[in-house]
Formats: sequence, C-alpha cells, structure tokens
Amino acid sequence: MLMNTVRTRIAPSPTGQDLHIGNAYTALINYVFAVSHGGQFLIRIEDTDRTRFVEGSEQRILESLKWLGIPHAEGPDIGGPFAPYRQSERLELYKKYAEELVDTGHAYYCFCTADRLSKMRKDQEANHKPPMYDKKCRANSKQQTANSIKNGEKYVIRLNVPDEGVTTFHDEIRGDISFENKLIDDQVLLKSDGYPTYHLGVVVDDHLMKISHIIRGEEWISSTPKHILLYQFFGWTPPVFVHMPLLRNSDKSKLSKRKNPVWVGDYKAKGFLPEAILNYLATMAWAHPEGKEIFSVLEMVRVFDVKSIQTTAPIFDVEKLRWINGEYLRKIQSSRLKVQIYDFYNGKYDQNLIERTIPLVVERMKTLAEYGSLAGFFFERPQEYERPINKELLSTASHALQHCDWIHDAMEKAIREATEKAGAKAKDVFMELRVAATGKTVGPPLLESLEILGREETLSRL
Repeated sequence: MLMNTVRTRIAPSPTGQDLHIGNAYTALINYVFAVSHGGQFLIRIEDTDRTRFVEGSEQRILESLKWLGIPHAEGPDIGGPFAPYRQSERLELYKKYAEELVDTGHAYYCFCTADRLSKMRKDQEANHKPPMYDKKCRANSKQQTANSIKNGEKYVIRLNVPDEGVTTFHDEIRGDISFENKLIDDQVLLKSDGYPTYHLGVVVDDHLMKISHIIRGEEWISSTPKHILLYQFFGWTPPVFVHMPLLRNSDKSKLSKRKNPVWVGDYKAKGFLPEAILNYLATMAWAHPEGKEIFSVLEMVRVFDVKSIQTTAPIFDVEKLRWINGEYLRKIQSSRLKVQIYDFYNGKYDQNLIERTIPLVVERMKTLAEYGSLAGFFFERPQEYERPINKELLSTASHALQHCDWIHDAMEKAIREATEKAGAKAKDVFMELRVAATGKTVGPPLLESLEILGREETLSRL
C-alpha cells in the first residue's frame, strides 16, 4: 500500500559515540525508498532516555550521515514544517496525548513504587511467569487516583491493553504478524519525569510528522502491537511497517563493538570511502536485480523494491567491505584520490608526490589508511628495516646505479650486468635494494619507485 506522499525517517538516540553502522544501514534503506517514490526522508532525534544521553552524540550522528551522503529533507539541524525534531522539545505534546488516553479509558495512572515493581518481578521469575505489570493500579477508582495525585505521589501513565483478543499488523516483507493481547504488557507511556517512553513518543511523532512508512530493525517487531493499539485508541491510520533483518557478526551474533567496529566514525578513521560503505550496506539484505555488486546509491534508487528485502540476518563481513572499498579506490581519478589521501593524512604528505605515487600503489590499496604503509617511504626515509641487509649484495646494486641513466630500463640493465659480473643472483640483489630503499621486503614496483625517489635520494639511502 503506497500513500500519496511517501515519508520515511530514522530516529536515532544520542546515547553512543556516533551513528551506529546498523542505523546507517536503516537510514540508507529509508532514504532510497523515499527518493524512489518522490518522497521525503527526515531525521528525528529520540533523546528522551536522559540516563544514557551522551553530550555531542547528536552532532556526530548528523555529521556521519552527511559524510556518508544520506541527505535529509527535515531534521533538528535544518528544521521543517513539523519542528521541533527533538523529542525533548516536544514534552507537552506527549503529556497531552497520554492524558487523552487516560480520559478515554485506554491508559491509566500507576503509582507503584520501584520496590514494589522489583518484588513483583522477582515473584514472577520465581513462579516462571512472564515479566509483566500485574495491572494493580488499573483497578484504582477515579477518586483513589485523584487523591494520590493530590498527595504528590509519583506516577507513570500505562497503556491499558485489552485482556482478550489478538492484535495483528501487516509487515511488507514478513506478512501478517499476530500477538495475543494477554501477552502484551501494560507498557509505561509517560514516565514520572514527564518524558515519554519510546512507544508513546514514536507513535505520536510518526503520526504528527505524517510518516507513511516505518522501516526499522526487526528488534521492534515485539513492540509493534503496542504501537498498533495506540493507533487504534487514537483513531489514527497506522503507517506501513517494514522490519529489516539485523546485521550479524560472522558467528551469527548481533553486531557489537566487541567483535567489529560499530560506529561510522570508526570506518571513516580506518580509511573507508562513504560510497563504498553505502554500496556494501545496500547489499546486506537486498540484491541488485542485475546481480551487480558494485553500484551507486543513484543506481539503487532506480531499481529498488522494498518487497525484495530478505528476512535472513545478513553477515557484516569487514573483508568484503575492504574488497568493495578497494574497487572504489581504483575507480577514482588520481587527481581526486590525491586530495582524499592528502585530507585523510591531514596534509602530512605533499600532494604532487602523492599523485605521482598513486599509480604504483592503488592496485594494492583497500583503504586510504593503507597508503601510508605502502607509500610512506617516498616521503620519509626508513627508520628501521624488516630484516638485516646483505651489504655485499647492496654494494653491487649501489655501484651499478652510480652512473646509469635514471630510468627503469637503464637501471635494470645496469643492475643485471653488475650482478652477473659479481656471480650473484639478480633477485637477491633486487631484494637488498628494495629493503635498503624502502625498509620493506614487499611494496610497489621497485625501479618505478626509485625513479620517483630520484638518484640523489636513492643513492644516499643505499
């Protein structure tokens, strides 16, 4: 079912270091789906969990989305017709709608203390019962509730879930999903500090911001029946739901920072390109209909169908991402790659020299961070060597290079003639020459490298 105007969103919480790579994956799908239908993609910041709030996290999330190249039409940084886009600035709205639910009998005030709730959960656990609120305060009369509020007792507002029946919703890629109401908890909607829980905030905001499609992680499937009940109680039409499979580590466990970098900033710092990251994320739960592995976001927009998303949890393989990143590095023009390398290393290396060395190393590079290890010797003399140097063999190479023309073929001819005269093996002499000039036993083509280093610098190193 497509509505007249497609509007999608992501609603990250500023509780981490940066934008989680899983949120980037969800953001990409939301953005592509919206753009492919001529709609809008927006960002809303869900900052109501004040105990886990991290100062500066929102800014880093927005910066990472911008760096990745996922633009939004509305958000906390640029505003829009449904501002504000931070939940902490919308508290009066949530209070109004929570109290409306109380007035219609679809929610109730709960005055249970933390101690009582803790004891209740321990008793449920001991009796092997699911951890759910026991509805004690639902039985309070209006007078009891009024007296408790008048006496200044702390309260929350809970959802009044029907005791009987079934709540069903349709997922675009999973079909109909049903939950028995007796297994749905009387969820807290408004906390005692006046902040909403996720469940109230997300429904109110998605409705008021006219979100047509909710594309989010599958971990929210079990919460969706609570949201459906809220839509029904408010008399609102629910949006279309799509629950994406979660990214997994190679051992099928949920993607976590214990086993893989999880922040977009981590991948930026490691020298991955935003285009390559988006390309790889696009292949996580969806496949290009023409079987392509390398394609742009624009190409994805042209052929994307949300119903083609797979429900099997995709494995996030950093090595596959490295391969894709290497493919992108080789597609970039040297003049542009030169600037990217220069910026990545904060101006440490001379741009002209970077451009001259790129053809020698780009085939070996998988990330920008690998440029330094492959080409660093062009800019700085080796301070240490991978293994001891055979000075006799090196002397053969050094004498051969003293007077020959400083071009590849001339250098190779001179070294081979000198090696033959010395009764040595050419490959051994070339290896000593490589280690002495670069510090390493493996690297870019040797004689082409020496051409760039120049006669004076090379002989000085030898």
